[in-house]
Amino acid sequence: MSAAARHAIQQPERRLPSAQSPVDLHALQANFQPIFNLATGALHGFEGLIRPPRDSGLCSAFELFALARAADMSIELEQAAAQTLVRRFTELGLRGTLSLNFSCDTLLHLGAAPEQVDTALREIAHLGDRLVIEVTEQDVAEDVGRLVAAIDLLRHQRGKVALDDFGMAQSSLALWIQLQPEVLKLDRFFVAGIDGDSRKFETVKAIVQLAATLGSEVVAEGIERIEELIVLRDLGVQYGQGFLLGRPSADPVSELPAKVWEALGNRAIAVFPEPARIGPTIMRVDRVLNEAPCVGPTTSNNELLRVFHHHPELTAVAIVSDDGHPVGVVNRRSFIDTLSLPFHEELFGRRPCTLFMDTDPILIERSASFDELADIITDEDQRYLYDGFIITENGRYVGLGTGSALVRMVTENRIEAARYANPLTFLPGNIPISRHIDRLLQSRSGFVACYCDLDHFKPFNDQYGYWKGDEMIKLAAACLTQACNPLRDFLGHVGGDDFLVLFQSDDWQHRLLAALEQFRLRASALFNDEDRARGGIEAEDRQGRTAFFPLTTMSAGALCVHAGHSLSHEKVASRAAAAKRAAKQGRILLHVEEA
Repeated sequence: MSAAARHAIQQPERRLPSAQSPVDLHALQANFQPIFNLATGALHGFEGLIRPPRDSGLCSAFELFALARAADMSIELEQAAAQTLVRRFTELGLRGTLSLNFSCDTLLHLGAAPEQVDTALREIAHLGDRLVIEVTEQDVAEDVGRLVAAIDLLRHQRGKVALDDFGMAQSSLALWIQLQPEVLKLDRFFVAGIDGDSRKFETVKAIVQLAATLGSEVVAEGIERIEELIVLRDLGVQYGQGFLLGRPSADPVSELPAKVWEALGNRAIAVFPEPARIGPTIMRVDRVLNEAPCVGPTTSNNELLRVFHHHPELTAVAIVSDDGHPVGVVNRRSFIDTLSLPFHEELFGRRPCTLFMDTDPILIERSASFDELADIITDEDQRYLYDGFIITENGRYVGLGTGSALVRMVTENRIEAARYANPLTFLPGNIPISRHIDRLLQSRSGFVACYCDLDHFKPFNDQYGYWKGDEMIKLAAACLTQACNPLRDFLGHVGGDDFLVLFQSDDWQHRLLAALEQFRLRASALFNDEDRARGGIEAEDRQGRTAFFPLTTMSAGALCVHAGHSLSHEKVASRAAAAKRAAKQGRILLHVEEA
């Protein structure tokens, strides 16, 4: 390479043509956004962000780079930006790593020859392993092989490579494996609202687990809320950046804001969002698929009778056209009963089986969801009970489903789903409750398990009806939900009128007593005026005798589990339930025990 060419790379165009006035590339402004370790709260480094010169008339970096693309000077601008950022980073004496953004075009340009990398990056190479080159995932060129070669040249400078905006392109996973980045920057789409979105939560959880296997550190971008921060920390995301931690600035902060430091310093674990349906609750048609034989429209009734005799388990047989599309179904019982009538086999035996078929069978696509299957049971058309239903794939016959198998699957599925989320209150069920207790015990941080249920609820439910009873249970759920700090406290619905609250809030007792009082006041409104005036109702007790029962209230038992205490989730739940029974026996609102 000639000296002139090397000078052109080392000293990019000084001015970028602009409709207003040329933009001086040596007057670019350097901003830095801090990146912190989410486990320790320590500063990890900074991302360098370039801004237009103050007198350029440009309002944002977006306008600056759009202008550079229009003038075919993107590469020159990126090189000037990198050198400006490194120079200012050094002048400020900033600690930790420095992340610089490069487009694929620039990386491929620099990777065209090793000497270009050495010359162009001479000013920033002294950072060594403190330098992180960020490659935007959505900007990756089609020729990934050339990009990988260029990145390998950059790695010779002892720098690291980060894959930026991960998760927003179509081939994210393949690109991750090909580039082998030391750092993975999680796009803020997955971060925003992760504390309340089970899909984002499960996605990030899987990414963190895979990153540990592939040897990449994870940085979460765009953190703006404490709740997001704590969930990400507890998921094992190593680093984070965002407005909550520190905004981009020409004079950036190197320490976390006090409220963030306090949140990270408090070892209370995050309350993970629980999906209403996971694992066995996601079921497909294959669970009830029976690859039963079918017959064609020209099949005689005698031939169909032989099919039924050879397959005694079949409740029906589908009639399928030559192109594989079902045209009807014949019910076993009605068909055999009809042919058994005097002279019917002689009269109809040689005639086609379409004579006795139902021309409007129930059809279900193999890709149908569980909810679509469940809708069959609640539909007014109950033929599925005796004919079953035909299962198709792209409209072609693949088998039959029976009514008994469908009812069994839906019932088992709903019972299993209730273990994850209560269908009345939509609060987490027994499995999420156990998981959260295990997480609390593993974190070895203190918490309080409060078991709550309703007093004199059965007489109210019997007297006013189950729909009013459901309103009472939902009211209890609402009062307890209001008492919880969503960042620290977990509320689960054990079943019926039983709830379990796992408090990490220091003022848990004040919160709980306020919820019990709030419920007492609001529950009285569910009684009629006469019962409310009398302070209760007359109803039958468990022995069938008429007795007077006070208005429904809520009582609770609390088990205080101190930091480091060794228990199982079964023991925590059973001892909290025992404390609740003690509260009922003592006719008090709250009974507290120490673990």
